[in-house]
Amino acid sequence: MRDQPQRTRTRPRRAVSLVPSLTEAIAETLPGVLVGATNWCTHPADLDVPRVGGTKNPDLDRILALAPDLVIANEEENRAPDLDALRTAGVEVLVTEVRNVPQAFRELDRVLTACGATTRPRWLDEAERTWSAPLPAGPRATAVVPIWRRPWMVLGRDTFAGDLLARLGVRNLFEDHPERYPRIPVGELLDAAPDLVVLPDEPYRFTAADGPEAFPGLPCALVSGRHLTWYGPSLAEAPRVLGEALRAARR
Repeated sequence: MRDQPQRTRTRPRRAVSLVPSLTEAIAETLPGVLVGATNWCTHPADLDVPRVGGTKNPDLDRILALAPDLVIANEEENRAPDLDALRTAGVEVLVTEVRNVPQAFRELDRVLTACGATTRPRWLDEAERTWSAPLPAGPRATAVVPIWRRPWMVLGRDTFAGDLLARLGVRNLFEDHPERYPRIPVGELLDAAPDLVVLPDEPYRFTAADGPEAFPGLPCALVSGRHLTWYGPSLAEAPRVLGEALRAARR
């Protein structure tokens, strides 16, 4: 069960974010609230706060030294033992859970409120309107969506990125797999006979020279991982950016 902010406390004024997409959302909405972020928090590009290590290996002593009122985390990106250690040290931890696009908007609202926002930011309203309106019709496709290689891993069931792609007309062929991020040999990916291979540039950085060669004869869409897997300000432009990449791959 996700954590709820402690309502008896005053609104946090010092937050550390361990989730890159939420770092961007907080920084864009509440400048000055963030006092720390991970090494992977690349947006906004001019973000100037102390870094506290990676999402999977945060420097807990560094976080505590920043004296945050609140640490923002995610049940998938961050490790439970690290979050438990922060709680034991007396720090409030808010843990998000995002498995689909509507849930992303609810969690963004919850995080920003916990960080002190008294009104919804304009970018959040615009992003929600974008995804609530009918999206431009495009060719429907079935796809495999690798997120790692050596070993190959793909999107499986119940993922935010899979739901986002489905709303753009792309069905993940492994959406019913028992695991959320299964390891599937490349031969089995080819045997699934996808119309399309979607290759994001994170967490594994697939490029034109690293990834498509494993899927000869299949159209490969190289897409922005930030637009596919992040939930924050990038959601407003994700349908356009991803739609263009998906259509280009199938021409």
